[in-house]
Amino acid sequence: MVDNLDMKILRLLEEDASMPYTEIARRLKLNESTVRKRVTTLKQEGVIRKFTVIIEPTKMGLNTVAIIGVDVDPPKLLEVAQKLCEIQETRYVATSTGDHMIMTEIWTKDGKELSKIISEKIGTIEGVKKICPSIILEKLKV
Repeated sequence: MVDNLDMKILRLLEEDASMPYTEIARRLKLNESTVRKRVTTLKQEGVIRKFTVIIEPTKMGLNTVAIIGVDVDPPKLLEVAQKLCEIQETRYVATSTGDHMIMTEIWTKDGKELSKIISEKIGTIEGVKKICPSIILEKLKV
């Protein structure tokens, strides 16, 4: 079970996953070994799944970011979701309730490339019934 101290450690790691344990310990007035043990436990319990970086797509020349809702034949839901995961430009895929059965985020260099992915990669997956792309204008919080 995650306690208040774990939450403080997690907040600092969310702010900067590369923050050294010594810095976390200094900020929270703890021993470095306490922080190390708690992070190890959080990893073992699956609270922390992985340490990662947040990429700014425009700095990589990927100027079109789209959230795409995909509707499918219900028996094909998991199969289509898996095929969407295999598309290189896909950043995440989630099955969902609400307006669309699957939600995915795709990064491309421009609208032309996005159109090509929608028509040639997503649209050709067996079981896909409807594709509803929305282009992100600006991410305000990550």
